[in-house]
Amino acid sequence: MVALLLLVSATVWAADVSGKWIGEFTSPDGQTRQSTFNFQVSGETLTGTVASTRGESKIEEGKVVGDDISFNVTRNFGGNDMKFVYKGKVAGDEIKFTVTVGDGDRTFEIVAKRAK
Repeated sequence: MVALLLLVSATVWAADVSGKWIGEFTSPDGQTRQSTFNFQVSGETLTGTVASTRGESKIEEGKVVGDDISFNVTRNFGGNDMKFVYKGKVAGDEIKFTVTVGDGDRTFEIVAKRAK
């Protein structure tokens, strides 16, 4: 009974990430970059976009479960599509993401903060 109550509570109390977030990170080439996340949440389903200097990409396979957030975006580099897998943890007005690029051979961290 207690386990069921905890499971229901986690679903009901999913982190509210709807809105605009700004993330800064150091790219694999050592440069500081910025991404803008625009999230919409319905239940556990996350949709929206990620924008950077490379343009805007649609969020795919997005989920928010409790304080865990995950989604993918596909970006085109010189005619080749590359998948970016975002997995993060929400803590108030901050999300700490680990981003896996392509086949998983590269990862980097992004800290996103809710835009004011």
